[in-house]
Amino acid sequence: MSGATLDGVTISRAPQQERSRLTQQRLLSATVECLVEFGWSGATTTVIADRAGVSRGAQLHHYPTRASLVLAAVEHLAELRAAELRVEAAALGGLAGHDRHDRVLDMLAASFTGPLFVAALEVWVAARTDPELRAALIPLEAKVGREMHRLAVDLLDADESTPGVREAVQATLDLLRGLGVANLLTDDSARRTALLAAWKDQLATILNR
Repeated sequence: MSGATLDGVTISRAPQQERSRLTQQRLLSATVECLVEFGWSGATTTVIADRAGVSRGAQLHHYPTRASLVLAAVEHLAELRAAELRVEAAALGGLAGHDRHDRVLDMLAASFTGPLFVAALEVWVAARTDPELRAALIPLEAKVGREMHRLAVDLLDADESTPGVREAVQATLDLLRGLGVANLLTDDSARRTALLAAWKDQLATILNR
């Protein structure tokens, strides 16, 4: 094998790397599940390790602090959801204009009602009174926010060189986030549907200038 020093080392290392990757995947998935099910206070590292079927030592090896584990989980699932959105958008085929914008907004809205959003909210609330978590979360949220904005621009086929378009895309994401928060405690689907329909018309006007 090219670049290998000893075949025995190469062979033994690959399975270990794969086991390490799978352990991380189990921990990240379990973290989100526990945040959604138990909230921040209940999603302790012990509970997460038990849910993942991973030893406490293995969990500490990969993620030495609770904050590092939780933030890695939020970032990982943000990436997965972005990839899913791109796949869903590719299925839209030749849709363009208002029809495309309508479908894309529905897909984006769904991103702010799923498990990732609920888990992220738990972390945001905890960060308000936890300076260490807050300091780590702020740059991560800025990165995720930038990537979500770029994704929305791509999916909407928006031209940000047109005055007002960049602001409209960001307003869309802010609106959807707010509607997602409102939906946490009560079934707000009727009001959310009406507001989203009204905003779709506004956004279409801005994007089609």
